[in-house]
Amino acid sequence: MSKCDPFRSKTEFKGKKQKRSQGSSHYRPKAPTELTPLPPLRDAPANEQQELFIKKLQQCCVVFDFSDALTDTQSKEIKRTCLSELVEYVTVTRGVLNENTYQDIIRMIACNIFRTLPPSDNPDFDPEEDDPVLDSAWPHLLYVYEFFLHVLESTEFQASIAKRYIDHKFVLQLLELFDSEDPRERDLLKTVVHRIYGKFLGLRSFIRKQINNIFLRFIYETEQFNGVGELLEILGSIINGFALPLKSEHTRFLIKVLIPLHKAKSLGMFHAQLAYCVVQFLEKDYSLTEEVVKGLLKFWPKTYSQKEVMFLGEIEEILDIIDPTQFKKIMVPLFRQIAKSVSSSHFQVAERALYYWNNEYLVSLIEENNEVLLPILFPSFYRISREHWNQTIVALVFNVLKTFMEMNPVLFDELTKNYKTERQRERRREKERDDLWRRLEQLNLSGDENANDNNLAEGLTGSNNNNDNGSSSTSSAQKTTENKPVTTGDIPSGTTTNSNSSSSKNDNSSSNSIPTPNATPPTKV
Repeated sequence: MSKCDPFRSKTEFKGKKQKRSQGSSHYRPKAPTELTPLPPLRDAPANEQQELFIKKLQQCCVVFDFSDALTDTQSKEIKRTCLSELVEYVTVTRGVLNENTYQDIIRMIACNIFRTLPPSDNPDFDPEEDDPVLDSAWPHLLYVYEFFLHVLESTEFQASIAKRYIDHKFVLQLLELFDSEDPRERDLLKTVVHRIYGKFLGLRSFIRKQINNIFLRFIYETEQFNGVGELLEILGSIINGFALPLKSEHTRFLIKVLIPLHKAKSLGMFHAQLAYCVVQFLEKDYSLTEEVVKGLLKFWPKTYSQKEVMFLGEIEEILDIIDPTQFKKIMVPLFRQIAKSVSSSHFQVAERALYYWNNEYLVSLIEENNEVLLPILFPSFYRISREHWNQTIVALVFNVLKTFMEMNPVLFDELTKNYKTERQRERRREKERDDLWRRLEQLNLSGDENANDNNLAEGLTGSNNNNDNGSSSTSSAQKTTENKPVTTGDIPSGTTTNSNSSSSKNDNSSSNSIPTPNATPPTKV
C-alpha cells in the first residue's frame, strides 16, 4: 500500500485529470439529423433571400450531440457553415431584421444556447492549477453567440418588436447560463446581457433583481456559481450609470449583497470585480463609506492570509477616494485592524499593510489625525521593530516609525517612554506570575508528601485496630467458655471438680483484671 506524501503538490495529489468536455445537450432531437446543404444566400435573388434566410434559421435549430465526435460529422459541418453564413449575412445586409424574421431568429438562438448544464465533476476546482472545462459544442455555440450579438448591435434592431420574444423567461434562462464552466461562453454572455440591459429599458429592474437572487443563493445556499465575476463586471458598468441620489434599492443591494459576498471561500476568483463595484458605489455616495468599512471589518478573515491581503488592497482603494470627514468616522476601528495586520507573522500580510505608508494621500490623513492614530499604531510597530522574524518587515517598520517621529516628535517621545514603562510593568507581572506558579507547585509537592504521611499513619492505625479486635474476640470466647456450665463428661479423667473449679476461678480473676479500652475509670469518693 503506497503511503501518501503530505508534501506533494495539490496537482500531484489530485492525480492527472483528463480534460473533460461538456456536451451541448443531453438528448438527441426527434427530427432527422441528416441535413441537406441549402444554396448560399448571396447567390439567391433578392426577392427570395428572406425566405431562404428563414429556412437556414430553421435548419440551424437542429441540435447535435457532441459527446461523440464521430457521429453526424457531415451534418455538423453543414450547420457550422450555415451559421457562419448567417453571421456574415446579418452583418452586411440591410433589411434583414423585420417583423417576419424576429421570431425565427430568437427561436434559433434559444434552441442552441438554452440547455441543461452538466454538474461539475470536480468540486475542488482551482482556477490557478486546473484546466478550465471547455464545451465540446463550442464550434456551433460560438457562431450562435456572434450572430446574437450582431443582431443586438444592428442599427435596424427594434426593441419594441423584439420584446415580444426577449421576455422575462428568456432573460432568466440567459442568466442561468453564467454557471457554465466554459469561460469563453461566460465572456460572450456578459456582452449579450449588457447589450440587452442597454436596449430593453423595461427589463432593467428584472435583470438587477435576478442577479441579486443569484448572488443571495450563492452566498447563503450553494456557494457554487461559476459566473459571479462576469455578473459583477456587468454590475460595475450598471452602477456607474446610476442616477443621484441613489435609490434605497441600490444601497440595500450594496449592504445586503455585495458586502456579504466578501465572506465567500472563492473570493479570489472575483475579488477584483467586487472591489470595483464597491468603489463605484462610494464614488456615487460618500456617506456609505462608514457602513461599508464596518461591514468589511465584520467579515475580516482571521486565518486566511491570502484573503486578508485582498481585504487590505480593497481598503486602500476605498481610502484613495475617501472624504476626510468620513475618514474620521472609521479611522479608529480601521487602524486597530491595520495594526493587527502589521503584527501578523505572515510576511505578505504585514508587507501589504505597511505599503499603506507609500500612499501620500493616506499619510496626509494620518498626519492630520496623528494624536488619535499614533497611540493605536505605535505599540505594534515598536514591538515588531524588535521582534519580527523577517528583516524586510523590520526595515519597513523602521521607515514608518521615522515618519511617526517626524509627524509629532513630542508625542513620539511620550509614546516611547510609556511603552517602555508598560513593558517593564508587564515583565514585573510576568515575574510575579511565574513566582506564584512556582510557589503553588512547591505547595502541591509538600501537600503530596503530607498526604503520603497521612496515608501511612492511617494504615498503621488500621492495623492496631485489627489487633485490638482480635484480642476482644479472644476475650469474648474465653468468657463464653467460662460461663458455660461444666458437666461431668467435660472433666478429663484424673482430675477433680474442685481443682477445675479453682482453676476456673483463677482464670476469671485474671481475665477481669485487664481493663477494656472503653471502660470508665472508678470515681473516687
